[in-house]
Amino acid sequence: MKKKILTGDRPTGKLHLGHYIGSLQNRIRLQHEYDQYIMIADVQALTDNFDNPHKITQNIIEVAKDYLSVGIDPTQTTILIQSQIPEIAELTIYYLNLVTLGRLERNPTVKCEIQQKGYNDAIPVGFFCYPISQAADITIFQAEFVPVGNDQVPMIEQTNEIVRRFNRIYNKDVLKECKAILSNTPRLVGIDGKSKASKSLSNAIFLSDSSQEIKQKVFQMYTDPNHIRVSDPGCVEGNVVFAYLDAFHCNKEEVKSLKEDYRRGGLGDMVIKNILNDSLQLLLEPIRVARDRIDNNQVRELLLEGTQKARELAKETIEMVRTAIGIKYF
Repeated sequence: MKKKILTGDRPTGKLHLGHYIGSLQNRIRLQHEYDQYIMIADVQALTDNFDNPHKITQNIIEVAKDYLSVGIDPTQTTILIQSQIPEIAELTIYYLNLVTLGRLERNPTVKCEIQQKGYNDAIPVGFFCYPISQAADITIFQAEFVPVGNDQVPMIEQTNEIVRRFNRIYNKDVLKECKAILSNTPRLVGIDGKSKASKSLSNAIFLSDSSQEIKQKVFQMYTDPNHIRVSDPGCVEGNVVFAYLDAFHCNKEEVKSLKEDYRRGGLGDMVIKNILNDSLQLLLEPIRVARDRIDNNQVRELLLEGTQKARELAKETIEMVRTAIGIKYF
C-alpha cells in the first residue's frame, strides 16, 4: 500500500511559474510514488480574505484547471476542496485544546507572516491559529509526507508536537507523525526582481497567460541597471532574466555561455529576453492548449468525486479520534 502525501494551494488566484517549478513538477512525479491528496485550501485562504470570499470561490475551478493542464492525473491524485470536509473543522477544535497561546506566538512561520501582513495587534484568531488547522488538514488524511519549503518546516514540527501530545494524553497510537519533503528549488523571483513571484503582487507569469502576455512580461523583466550599452559588462547575479533562464531554459550549457558573454560585455538584454521568451512559449503553449480544452463542468465532477473520496478517509480518522478521546456515544 502506498504511503499518503498531502499538498495543496490557497485558491487566491491562478497558478504561475513559481508554483510550476516549486511544487507542480514535483507533484506530477510524486503521484506515481505515493497516494497523493491535493487540497484546494479555501478555508485557510479565508483567514486573510474573509472580507472578500468571492476572490476565493471564483478561483476554485481555475486552480483545479491549472492542476489538470500540467499533468496532475485525477486517477492517480485525489483533488479535494477543504471546506467540504467538515471533519477537518471538528479535528481542529480538539487540537485547539492541545496548543498554548505562547507556543503559537513562538512559531517562526506565524511570526514572519504576521509581520508581512502588518497585522500588529489586530491579528484575526483564525489566521493566528492556522498552524493548528493545518495540523488537522495533514492528520485527517493520515498523511505521512508533506512537501514544503524551508519556511514551512516549523508548521510540520508543530503538527508532530500535536500528534505526540494527542497520542500521549489519550494513550492511543491513533495519529501519525509526518515528514517534510523539502524542495531543492529556490523560490522563483518576481519579474520585478523585488520579491518572490506572487499572485498578490502581480509580478508573476501565469500558466494560463496568453503568448502576448508572456512576451510582454518577459520584456518587463529587471536586468542589470548598469548594463546600459551592449558593450558594457553585465551582472548576472540578481538579473531576473538569468534567474528564469536557469530555471526554464532546457540547454544549460547555452545558459552558461550566455552568462559568460554577458559578464564580458557584448550581449544585449534584448537578446537574452528573446531567448527566454522562446523557452517560456515552448513550455507554456501545450499547458495553455490543454487548459483551454478542459470543461468547467468536468472539473466540478472531478472535484466532487475527489472530495467525496477524501471525506470517507476523513470520517474514518475522526471516528478513531472520537473513540480515543471517549466521546463516541452512539
